[in-house]
Amino acid sequence: MKKAEATRLNILQKAFELIYVKGYQTTSIDDIIATTQVTKGAFYYHFKNKDEMGLAIINEILKPTLKNSFVTPLQNEENPINAIYNLMYNLLMENEFLKVEYGCPAANFTQEMTPWNIKFSNALDTLTKEWTETMIATIEKGKSNGFIHKDTNAKQTTMFILSGYWGIRNYGKLENSKKVYIPYLKELKNYLNSLK
Repeated sequence: MKKAEATRLNILQKAFELIYVKGYQTTSIDDIIATTQVTKGAFYYHFKNKDEMGLAIINEILKPTLKNSFVTPLQNEENPINAIYNLMYNLLMENEFLKVEYGCPAANFTQEMTPWNIKFSNALDTLTKEWTETMIATIEKGKSNGFIHKDTNAKQTTMFILSGYWGIRNYGKLENSKKVYIPYLKELKNYLNSLK
């Protein structure tokens, strides 16, 4: 990796960590410069402004990381009931990238930026659609191979499961404890078993 590429990646990674903790709007370019220890000139060499950097964080840091955590696990297990439950358990209880006290970075960006910035909305929507479409496909496959009842509406089921995930993430953030995830996971297991 060339020095300029390494500097750009360092800015994105450090800025992401700072924004994840503090929030996007309350993190200034000066905060990012102080954390990354690059000059203002170096920052502006790589990014025209903070929003361009924010979009790069979504596209270059969040998307690949979240795809590996949110999408790939659904594609690797034959039984969708197990795949969905194991995915949610891992995201809530074991994933080291997602911190309980800071919530889900994609959800944080969505809540903070989508009302004000269409480019952020579009980038985040692409990420969410991929997760949604993968889960719908997983459920449809489960219907075809007999793991899930054939009358199950895959899209409705997906929306219900994903909204529960976004909601429980916020409870975890509020309580700063993974304990609040446990009742959600128990009820999710009951719900998923009802789809058989």
